[in-house]
Order: sequence, then structure tokens, then C-alpha cells
Amino acid sequence: MRRQLLDTGKTERKSRTSHGHVVDDLGKGIVSGAFPIGSILPGDSELLQRFKVSRTVLRESMKTLAAKGLVVPRARVGTRVTETIHWNMFDNDVLSWHFESGVNKEFLLHLYDIRMAFEPFAASLVAERASREDIELLRSLAASMAAPHHTSDSLAVIDLHFHLAITEASQNPFMRSLGGLIEAALVGMFRMSAPPASNGFGNIADTHMTIVDAIAARDGAAAHKAMEFVIIDGRRHILDGFAALG
Repeated sequence: MRRQLLDTGKTERKSRTSHGHVVDDLGKGIVSGAFPIGSILPGDSELLQRFKVSRTVLRESMKTLAAKGLVVPRARVGTRVTETIHWNMFDNDVLSWHFESGVNKEFLLHLYDIRMAFEPFAASLVAERASREDIELLRSLAASMAAPHHTSDSLAVIDLHFHLAITEASQNPFMRSLGGLIEAALVGMFRMSAPPASNGFGNIADTHMTIVDAIAARDGAAAHKAMEFVIIDGRRHILDGFAALG
């Protein structure tokens, strides 16, 4: 189960293994800049003392960080922190570390660029491929967005489930693998926004129901357009949130 960016109180993180603890601590340090790009990580002796783990655990942790693109080992030099261009931004841990370190407007807008590149097309695929059960689920999720007394977190959770259901119903495994990006973008939008009742989220059920209606009508072009509108609206909330911060 991938790490949840949304802090909803409904899920609890399992206690990390020694390997997970080392990866998480060093990964956050790299993304936050505590270990700057181009720098060499502390040597094995220092890290073994710091984390109280075996050399095998430390070696596997470094392999994990290297697989995420954050570090590269150099013979007789040490483990170097790579340029951000090499980081796997599709990795859920890397996304989580960015949020834990504090994300900026540019980062969130990049997420919305990626969403715009694939989610409208996913919606058009769903219009072609969705089963009756898929459509009923999407309609139920859209309708539940109109329930009163939502908090930003509770609304974000339903919104996330809706968009993940779209990727599932697309029947495209590559679409499904992009769920972490959708979650990160939605977390950013809702965290930058005021409570739903005061910030214009009142139409969120309607805009998502428009997607469902287009899918139910098997109108791929309309589903594509309706999803584009939802993503553009979310991007607007990001910009409004940063503008409010001055």
C-alpha cells in the first residue's frame, strides 16, 4: 500500500522497518536540501552509527535511493546527491518528501500540467470502456461531494477516490500507475484553500457530475472537456491560494 499524502485520520502508517527508516530519513534530507545537490552523503561509518543498522540494511537503503534517482555511488568518492532532473518524480515517496519539506507554487503547477496531459484523455477512454458498475460508482462519488459539512480533507478524499476510479475504469494500466500524481495535486489544491464552504468548492459536485453524465452518454469528447474544466478549476484554486498568501 502506497504512503498516503492525505492525513485523513482513517489510515495509520505502519511502523517503518529499519530499511524504510533509513530511506525515509535520507530521502527527506535530500529533497529538503539538508544534503545539497552535488554533495556527498556521510560515509558508512557515520551512517551506521546514526541509524544503528547493519551494513546490509544500509547498503540496501542506498540501492533504494539510487533506484529513485536521488543518489549515485562513485568509487573512491562516496554516494553523491544527483541533480533534480534525475529524480523519479513519479515515485510516491519522492512526492511525499516534497510535501513534507514544503512545496512551492511552481511544483504544484507542474503537477497540474501533468494531470492536464493525461486525465482528460483517461476520461474519454472511460466514456468508451466503462461498465454500468463503473458509472454507478462515479455517480455516487460525485453526488457525495455535495454532502454538507465537508472539511477540506474529507472532500479531498472523495475527490481522490473519484479521479482514481477514472483511471481504473480507463482499463489502461499506465493510467492507474499515475494515481500518486493525482493525489499529490489534490493534496496541494485543498491544502492551499480555505474550508470548502467559503472558497468556491460548492460547485465541485456539479463539475464532477458533468464528467459522469458525459461518460454515461458515451460522449468521449464531452468527457474530455469536462475533465479539462475540473483540472483548470483546481489550478485556479492553487493560484488563488498563493495569491492570498501575498
